[in-house]
Amino acid sequence: MRKLPAALTVLALATLGTAVPASAAHAASTCSDNYSGAASGYMYAYNYAYCDGYLGRAAGDDSNWGDSGGSFQGGDTNKATSILNKGNSYEVKFYNGTGTGWTGGYICLSRNEGYASDLTNDYFTSGSRVSNAISSHRWVSAGNCSKWAT
Repeated sequence: MRKLPAALTVLALATLGTAVPASAAHAASTCSDNYSGAASGYMYAYNYAYCDGYLGRAAGDDSNWGDSGGSFQGGDTNKATSILNKGNSYEVKFYNGTGTGWTGGYICLSRNEGYASDLTNDYFTSGSRVSNAISSHRWVSAGNCSKWAT
């Protein structure tokens, strides 16, 4: 009699075990997936690593991600942990400062690289961490960049 409950328990666990990986795989997305689906001419920012937690996208410059103007607004400032560049002809220069004077440390993301999936080990030219510290961005030529996201 004890063999039947044990067999049912093993069967139930085996069935559950095969269902979990399938649903986990379905929920996972990557920067590569997001890059493939991204609109040409835009840069994207994400709250979490691996391009998860969409914050927004922009085709133009935004000098203050924390104000009420531009593509990024209010709570978007200082939240990005991954970024994507699907621009047509320019690189994206991300700053840890705001304003049209474009001051403060920066880091660039090239069109050729496409995305930086985890900014936790990247640093602005000022030496401060990039993750959760981007406050503005603008499109520039590659000659305006000396520090690149990895």
